Amino acid sequence: MHSVKLWLNRSLTAQAVLALVIGVGINAAFRRDEHPVIWLIHGTAYAAVATGILAVQRRRAGRAAGTDTRGVADLTRKVRHREVPGDPQEREAMRRLIDDQLGTMERAGRWLPYWLGLMGLVVVGMIALGIIGGSLVFPLLFAVASAAFCFWILRMRRRTLDTYRHMRSNLESQA
Repeated sequence: MHSVKLWLNRSLTAQAVLALVIGVGINAAFRRDEHPVIWLIHGTAYAAVATGILAVQRRRAGRAAGTDTRGVADLTRKVRHREVPGDPQEREAMRRLIDDQLGTMERAGRWLPYWLGLMGLVVVGMIALGIIGGSLVFPLLFAVASAAFCFWILRMRRRTLDTYRHMRSNLESQA
């Protein structure tokens, strides 16, 4: 299992194949009446978009850290495990990567209240449509799922910021 996780972490191709399989599976589950070729076309489109976004993000992070995409994958794994590298060059690359990621998250944090407000408006709109339509089952399920998603986003954001700040302080103390 460890080797599969490492392979998925490092290989963009493996992630693309996984996205394709998930995309086809989701299409098969929700569009049972359509032909399987349509499932494959939609799954391929979803995988291409997801892989393109991931490739651009990795390339940008690699430029910020001064390393290649494989180096970024190794550095992010070490950050997740809170491992400080012994090599000074790798430590400097990790510092640059963490500074870039913290800057990105802090800039994106300015928009977080607006995104959460938009989610709240969508939930209120769905509940209003449910009241007008006479059925509240789906709108209430959507509201609960949206609230859970928003809390999960906030928790993961706080946890990631804590990890980055902890790693930044560890890197500064060992410099």
